[in-house]
Amino acid sequence: MEKNSPYSNLKEKLISLKAKVGVIGLGYVGMPLAIELSKKGYQVYGIDINVEKISRLKNMDFYISGVNKEDLHEVINSKKFIPTNDFSVISSLDSINICVPTPLTKDDIPDMSYINSVVEEIKQYMHKELLIILESTTYPGTTEELIEYELTKKGYKAGEDYFLCFSPERVDPGNGKYNTKNIPKVIGGKTQLCTEIATLLYKDAIQSLVTVSSPKIAEMSKLLENTFRSVNIAFINEMAMLCEKLEINIWEVIKAASTKPFGFMPFSPGPGIGGHCIPLDPMYLSWKARELNFYSRFIELAHEINHYMPEYVLNKVEIALNNVNKSVRNSKILLLGMAYKPNIDDLRESPSLSIYHTLKEMGALVEYNDPYATQFTDNEGNIVHSIELDHQNLRNFDCIILLTNHNVYNYQEISENSNLIIDTRNAFKNIDTPNIVRIGDSPQVAELHSA
Repeated sequence: MEKNSPYSNLKEKLISLKAKVGVIGLGYVGMPLAIELSKKGYQVYGIDINVEKISRLKNMDFYISGVNKEDLHEVINSKKFIPTNDFSVISSLDSINICVPTPLTKDDIPDMSYINSVVEEIKQYMHKELLIILESTTYPGTTEELIEYELTKKGYKAGEDYFLCFSPERVDPGNGKYNTKNIPKVIGGKTQLCTEIATLLYKDAIQSLVTVSSPKIAEMSKLLENTFRSVNIAFINEMAMLCEKLEINIWEVIKAASTKPFGFMPFSPGPGIGGHCIPLDPMYLSWKARELNFYSRFIELAHEINHYMPEYVLNKVEIALNNVNKSVRNSKILLLGMAYKPNIDDLRESPSLSIYHTLKEMGALVEYNDPYATQFTDNEGNIVHSIELDHQNLRNFDCIILLTNHNVYNYQEISENSNLIIDTRNAFKNIDTPNIVRIGDSPQVAELHSA
């Protein structure tokens, strides 16, 4: 490679930490990444279209799961991290990480509008010697179809004029052990030089780097990870429903099976799946498969089972209330936990929202408590606020449904002060009282507990 080639020039900037880095999209993925790259020593520009978010970041009063407040203060005060909504800064950047949302439409079709919008901005300020890395989860082929194709029309060739990669985000909000820095990072470049350049960017900012032969391999690896989880969660959800028919406790079965030191990996049933990845990622893959006239029965079946779980929970609620001579209509019901997983505030795709809205439609008087997700907007555009969890007032509710097993909940006190509890997470596993109804429990046991 020539000394003054785009590769050698950018390589020198990355090694010397003189490169100016851009992270587009400052959410659960982009923010932690921007902080780690800033801590490595790069000048990082965090670009987001949300003007309020940028303003709050500049005032250091916006925080997100996975970002340490002290780290954020340090990189902003040192001007290593500069939040902005001005995309023209791209013209002076050496690399860009794209971390924007990739939702599904109501018809389960990938919505690429956020990526397309970013590509339009890049085209406007594109220049040679630029490293572009897409991190947003999407279907195999996206990097080449939506980014490379558009830049080729502008006369730029990947691997020569600029460098193009896909590196899937693997963020797990609320995970105290694994974070952006210590989760291994998969990198797939359009060419070997693209991969090498991206490796220099991430080196030291991320502890472990895993290179693969192409963007499609990297894209598919992320979908495989979460489709694996979706299928196995669906399987254990179906086993929970089967165990109920067999009058067997699924939780005891899982505990027993987990003692096998090989060949078994425990998954837990629940009220449904949530978050951005597990509900959506398999559907990206299914959509792409259908384009190729391939029908993925595993993906579709898992999707069907997992999306049935809120209805299954509601059936348990109806049966339990009937057993104490009450109906759902006009019953006072308290939902514990609105976030899709414990100890975070993330409401994306949360099954709790579906259960809340369906109970309201059935005529129940519904309130909720979540110490993390303190408010949300309902289907009618109203803001719904979390109520205070007062153990002394729990008897005022006909039924309490535990949907998210936050660590802050005192399950012993809740059980002692409640009339009826529907436990969807086995959070009350060490408490054996007749007012607790668990999913994956037999109807006979549920009736006994509700009497």
